[in-house]
Amino acid sequence: MQKLSCILLVDDDPTTNFLHEQLLLSLGVTDHCLVAENGEEALALLAEADEALVPALVLLDVHMPVMGGVEFLEAYVQPATPPPVIVVLTTSVHPRDQSRLAELSVANCVTKPLTREKVNALLQQHFQWQLPPEVVGEA
Repeated sequence: MQKLSCILLVDDDPTTNFLHEQLLLSLGVTDHCLVAENGEEALALLAEADEALVPALVLLDVHMPVMGGVEFLEAYVQPATPPPVIVVLTTSVHPRDQSRLAELSVANCVTKPLTREKVNALLQQHFQWQLPPEVVGEA
């Protein structure tokens, strides 16, 4: 099965990052997750990433201390190589946040938490592949 080179998770909640990383790894979407707890850490990780671990997908929270998602998007200079798909992963449905995100380089907005179905939809929409069907074991 095809896998993404790397996924960057940006969220100030360590539990959310852990659960999302475990989901993505268990689904076989990638073998490599980078984790940042705010936009500033994410910018540093992206600047330092070697070619083998350049994220194909960034899952970005909106409200974080130090540097939030909107500030990250304003500061991030996308590389000339294929830029990562940036998906905002948030619980915020505030109209102000939604309108501001619509002005920035965001491929999609998805509500937390990630699920198998949401991951599959993102893969289909942005990477033209999908997870294999779930195999349900007999009880």
